[in-house]
Amino acid sequence: MRKLLLVGIAVTAMTASVTFAQTTTPPPTASPPVAGKMTPKTAPKTTMPTKPRTAESLECSKQADANGLHGKPRRAFRSKCKKDLMKKV
Repeated sequence: MRKLLLVGIAVTAMTASVTFAQTTTPPPTASPPVAGKMTPKTAPKTTMPTKPRTAESLECSKQADANGLHGKPRRAFRSKCKKDLMKKV
């Protein structure tokens, strides 16, 4: 009888731990936006002020566009182009 009681307690403890392990937390509820209050989703994005582009930079970009360059080859081309244009001046 004692073994049966211990087995019953052990089974109950195992099923209870499995039950607790499988519970999930409810998803967070989104509150409706309040008028006049800026939230991360509604706040305008701030950007760094941009420097005006030089004539050399614009010319090299046009040449890179004409050659159909993108990504690393474009950056390498523009870098070399700007250095070459600076040497001419």
